[in-house]
Amino acid sequence: MTIKSIFETHKGRYGYRRVAAAIRGRGEVVNHKTVQRLMVEMGLKSLVRPKKYRSYKGEKGHVAPDLLQRQFTAERMNQKWTTDVTEFNVAGEKLYLSPVMDLHNGEIIAFETARRPIFKLVKDMLDKALNTLGEADGPILHSDQGWQYRMPAWSSLLESRNIAQSMSRKGNCLDNAAMESFFATLKSEFFHPNRFDSIESLRDGVEDYIRYYNNDRIRMKLKGLSPVQYRTQPLNRPSL
Repeated sequence: MTIKSIFETHKGRYGYRRVAAAIRGRGEVVNHKTVQRLMVEMGLKSLVRPKKYRSYKGEKGHVAPDLLQRQFTAERMNQKWTTDVTEFNVAGEKLYLSPVMDLHNGEIIAFETARRPIFKLVKDMLDKALNTLGEADGPILHSDQGWQYRMPAWSSLLESRNIAQSMSRKGNCLDNAAMESFFATLKSEFFHPNRFDSIESLRDGVEDYIRYYNNDRIRMKLKGLSPVQYRTQPLNRPSL
């Protein structure tokens, strides 16, 4: 059956709305309520989302204003970015992930992993993200008030590339809800359903999942397209 096939292809990561959208993407007409009823009857339930790592440590360091004001949409690429750090624990060992997301299409445009949450983790991620920018691009980059983002070296890097620094209010996770949502999706769809025998296998899996998230996982807010599919539509391609 098509519903079960789509559900299994995406390893239980799709709820009834995405399953219905995927069916429509194949050219078939289907009502999402019908899909919901059939999934319940078949016992197909999408995965549940957990909480995330908190990187806030103390009051010291630079604090920037909240320029985003929970406006998590952008009219074009490289207008608004958001970032954060999350952690994974495997048999007492930890892996930290630092991604940056473009709020135009929810694409993870750069990321870095490390065994410790040191400043080099976010700096290397930022260097990768900056390499994707054109000379005229100057996005807002939003984060929480984690110690990494309050360091002068971070602010200097942003200023040198004409990037406006923005921060959530202290202790208010809703101010960075887009990245919170990505971490919750990543952990519920990839990390918690699987077992890992090493940090290396986890790191490889994270990289594979982010490729899947960007290229294959459809989003209802993007009209049933993946972030990369949405970005590469004719209407979203930059003019020459």
